[in-house]
Amino acid sequence: MSPFNGLNMGLGNLSLLSTARTRSISAENPNGEVGKGAMAFPQGADHPSRDLGQGWKVEPCITIPARETVTLAEITGPGAIQHMWITVDPTRWRSLIYRIYWDDEPAPSVEVPLGDFFCHGWLQPCQINSLPVAVNPRGGFNSYWEMPFRKKARVTIENLAPTDCLYFFYQITYTLTDVPEEAATFHAQWRRSNPLPYKTEHTLLDGVRGWGHYVGTYLAWGVNNTGWWGEGEIKFWMDGDGEFPTICGTGTEDYFGGAWGFEFPPGRYGAYSTPFLGMPQVIAPDGAFQSQQRFGLYRWHIMDPIRFQKDLRVSIQALGWRSEQRYLPLQDDIASTAFWYQAEPHAPFPTLPDKDALEVI
Repeated sequence: MSPFNGLNMGLGNLSLLSTARTRSISAENPNGEVGKGAMAFPQGADHPSRDLGQGWKVEPCITIPARETVTLAEITGPGAIQHMWITVDPTRWRSLIYRIYWDDEPAPSVEVPLGDFFCHGWLQPCQINSLPVAVNPRGGFNSYWEMPFRKKARVTIENLAPTDCLYFFYQITYTLTDVPEEAATFHAQWRRSNPLPYKTEHTLLDGVRGWGHYVGTYLAWGVNNTGWWGEGEIKFWMDGDGEFPTICGTGTEDYFGGAWGFEFPPGRYGAYSTPFLGMPQVIAPDGAFQSQQRFGLYRWHIMDPIRFQKDLRVSIQALGWRSEQRYLPLQDDIASTAFWYQAEPHAPFPTLPDKDALEVI
């Protein structure tokens, strides 16, 4: 099969013609049908388009009823989701659960609170300028993760809150084209330790079985102590590793591409956002090193995917400092989203916590 079928287009082959077909799903065309966009009629005497009629931004958003799940997209393949854009009130980012199912599987391959999927775990917007995830003022969520599927893709959103979610805007753009046999499916899983038990490591991912590659980490990290908090190492166990992992990092800020406590200038955190890694969000009482600091950090393994053949487990330590230059195991609030590709079928995910356990307080 030609590599230029419209599935993996980039700047290097953007000029090449393809037989792939582009479709897009939104509130104005909920099934992505050919020639069926912008067909709604204004309803009611107070509708903003009442003077303009059909075709003039009549139905740009939806309401997600309280404690209900809505299907945003159901696509018959083969093909691939190429871009997703979503915006909704920030207070909803942890109580809306984003799920994606591939090829008629009963269990989702993506199950993440909406905000965390787009690197926003703290209900406060920040700008993210990365390659697969971009978030722009004011809370415009964009995903460019390539998500191939062979038979079907189903995208849902669940509202855990006791009130309706109004003004949910979305657009899911995809291509209908052949999918290579070696293409893996996209997965994302959320976990939280709140607080992290003393002298334990936070688990980002465990129980993964199969052949694939790990491509990204997002952490919403809340620090419950004063002082520096990022001495902990990230570890990757793979392919039958026993007590010790194959890959072990050197420190939290090192894994996210920073150094020396992220201080820039000295005594202050230097927020940053780059194509592959960043700490775009710093929420600190005095700017640095006080209790209840909160951070958003991402690291995309796009140029350096962590490849595994049989299994994968990922964890990270939370370490600060105590007296006499000794490490202090921290008991922080760590919410993680792990991103990876693998051949199906995937192992079952842990049960997602309830609304109270998800809540940002």
